[in-house]
Amino acid sequence: MLFRSHGNAVLTRWPVLTHQHEDVSDHRLEQRGLLHVVVACQAVQVHVIVVHLGLLAGSRRRQVEQLKRFIVREVPAQAPLLVAGDFNDWGGSLAPALGQAGLQAGTGKPVPTFPSRLPLVQLDYIYPRGLHLSHRFAPHGPAWGRFSDHLPLIADFHWPQEAVPA
Repeated sequence: MLFRSHGNAVLTRWPVLTHQHEDVSDHRLEQRGLLHVVVACQAVQVHVIVVHLGLLAGSRRRQVEQLKRFIVREVPAQAPLLVAGDFNDWGGSLAPALGQAGLQAGTGKPVPTFPSRLPLVQLDYIYPRGLHLSHRFAPHGPAWGRFSDHLPLIADFHWPQEAVPA
């Protein structure tokens, strides 16, 4: 599903239970939004939020604060959650603020996603809550540069041992 011109989409093999869009534009020059989707994954409701944050550092900080308020308002505290997208965050400076919402920053070395033709920096992130990261990577090759100026960030997650669905 794709909503308006914010560039947010969720592709899933799991059934989509609900979805909603929220405008998180910080000023009139950049339209920005988040897409919230709840999917049924192995009989567990997993909340997925995809974002495309602004180009200005101050805008991104304010948008993360909006995102945190949205999570408190719309996502149950114990529900598994993935927040992913183009954070336009050169260096992971938003990770501490997202950590305040219980989201974990990716560990290990950065996975460059931008620019797609010669990836040098990671602007795209996936922050989990209630799920553990198994593996993440960005595919490389000349074909990817034709699809977007960013490479896709692909990740596998697993349930924590104490929360394995029956």
